[in-house]
Amino acid sequence: MNRTIIRRAALPAALALSLGLAACSGSNETSTGSGSSDSASSSAASLSGSLNGAGASTQTVAQQTWAAGFQGTNPDVQLNYDPVGSGGGREQFLSGGVPFAGSDAYLKDEELTQAQETCQGGNAIDIPVYVSPIAVAFNLEGVKTLNLSPDTVAGIFLGNIKTWNDPAIAADNPGVTLPATAVTPVHRSDDSGTTQNFTDYLHTAAPTVWTAEAAQKWPVEGGEAAQGTSGVVQAIKGGNGTIGYADESQVAPEGLGIVSVKVGDAFVGPTAEAAAAVVDASPEVEGRPDGDIAIKIDRATTAAGAYPVVLVSYDIVCSKYEDAATAELVKAYMTYVTSEEGQEAAAKAAGSAPISEKLRTQITASLEKISS
Repeated sequence: MNRTIIRRAALPAALALSLGLAACSGSNETSTGSGSSDSASSSAASLSGSLNGAGASTQTVAQQTWAAGFQGTNPDVQLNYDPVGSGGGREQFLSGGVPFAGSDAYLKDEELTQAQETCQGGNAIDIPVYVSPIAVAFNLEGVKTLNLSPDTVAGIFLGNIKTWNDPAIAADNPGVTLPATAVTPVHRSDDSGTTQNFTDYLHTAAPTVWTAEAAQKWPVEGGEAAQGTSGVVQAIKGGNGTIGYADESQVAPEGLGIVSVKVGDAFVGPTAEAAAAVVDASPEVEGRPDGDIAIKIDRATTAAGAYPVVLVSYDIVCSKYEDAATAELVKAYMTYVTSEEGQEAAAKAAGSAPISEKLRTQITASLEKISS
């Protein structure tokens, strides 16, 4: 039988330190009273135990922030999040290894089917918790900002544009002195929701150049591969002429160059406000399970001020857990994560874009479906 409770699980010591939490205890079982789980603070007197999640490395800073905030009003709860990547998180969730997973891509149809067994006959629910621009970042001596059209970005990552003074780059950047340095594109080596979002942008916004479909595994040959968000950022930082893609919150502190991409007749940079603008203008995916909220980003938007290279990162939960304690703890934590307080805390710490009130109302209704 698949179980959503981890027994004798231990996260790496480095992770426990990075979260600023105690190391993972010998059990992930919870014991709760009858307190309400409508908010983190209202359940402070009753919630206890530990809750483990795993998944998207883009959520690392946000999860640290949410854990600290939630534990501030629930001191008997221990939260652990292992940023193994979106693919690894979904695998652990679907096998019953963790009660929730972080993922930069919503579950595929076949994963939704698989999750029905994991979720005790219920459904997996994708909850949008973290909205952030994906920065196209580069390290090029003497250059700190660049404008690039979608076709040019696609040509770079295909390996068709080989030097930084290529006419295509020069055309997007009149007056900028570009060196003849070789271009080294960097991509994720692991199964990545960030890659899924970035290749979806390339396929949608530059379809005549980037003919490959969106994929969680990098779909073309060439370039340099690196593990995880931090690996990509360090690979870019460690070279000259390197360019890659990563969550903007983890690029900004490194002092790397940032690309503004062409949207309509303007060039737009990766800000939280620009990311929120494109999410609010995008439709939901049809045909999903009851309570699931999957968003189809409009990558080809021409809306002023919208930045289409954006990810919506989800926390994936079950609508039904094996025991009431786990269900209550998951519901309470996700309620805090998506609350105005939780979203503002993540925005301050990680540079993400807080979800809208409209989306929060939908999420609240979805979380009410969690039971045991």
